[in-house]
Amino acid sequence: MSENKLEKRGLGRGLSALMADVDLLPSERPAPRQVLPVEQITPNPDQPRCSFAPEALQELAESLRGRGMLQPLIVRPHPSDRGLYQIVAGERRWRAAQIAQLHEVPVIVRELTDTEVLEVAIVENIQRADLNAIEEAASYRQLMDRFGHTQEKLADALNKSRSHIANLLRLLNLPEQVQSWLKEGKLTAGHARALITAPNAIELARKVIEKNLSVRETEELVRRQAEAKLVRPQQAKSEKDADTRVLEGDLSAHLKMRVAINHKGQDGGQMVINYKDLEQLDRLCQILAGN
Repeated sequence: MSENKLEKRGLGRGLSALMADVDLLPSERPAPRQVLPVEQITPNPDQPRCSFAPEALQELAESLRGRGMLQPLIVRPHPSDRGLYQIVAGERRWRAAQIAQLHEVPVIVRELTDTEVLEVAIVENIQRADLNAIEEAASYRQLMDRFGHTQEKLADALNKSRSHIANLLRLLNLPEQVQSWLKEGKLTAGHARALITAPNAIELARKVIEKNLSVRETEELVRRQAEAKLVRPQQAKSEKDADTRVLEGDLSAHLKMRVAINHKGQDGGQMVINYKDLEQLDRLCQILAGN
């Protein structure tokens, strides 16, 4: 990838490095590959991905036993332990290599800052196929908040549509409980998108899970609830009889303040008097005190 293309995309150096397959040094000469003992390599403590499925690691380990590691790890000299190297990209392969009992692995050594390492790690995670929607959305959010990338730049660099990125980012507005169900696979991204505008998303999500509703049925559930909320205020307003409305008008005229009466029949009700300033409040207190 040429320097002009990187400048056109406006990416950070860490992100640009990964988009160029981390094969180019600043001079654009191929980065030398070498072999390092597994025990000289340490994981990055700031790696955004904290969980690695044991089954997937075992499957990858079997592949490494048969074919070896074809794609090298990207590492950098350890920032504090001389003689060790820290993983920039490829921790999953490094873990699988240990399961496969490989003693050495191929690497490319790069000089990258802490910020660039984090940027590369986030993008590497996004490119993995097994991220759930919330993990992917959180990765996009990190890239935007920490490195100033826009949705357009990310879409261009990662070969994603802007609408795909925007829709995933909206999922982060859901309550944490709904996000947890999405991570656990109890809800799909389609279900979650339908629930974004619902004020009681947790309640509806629970109903979706219990009844095993489809995405279309979930959308219909949210739509019916929204329509019901629009109808209720109109119904409440129409329930007031003519006498109650006349009484509200008389009291408002007498007090020179807006009065609302909510009569509930045998259960009584309430009367609300709205004042606009402290002078009106003082006058109302005098009236109620009989002065």
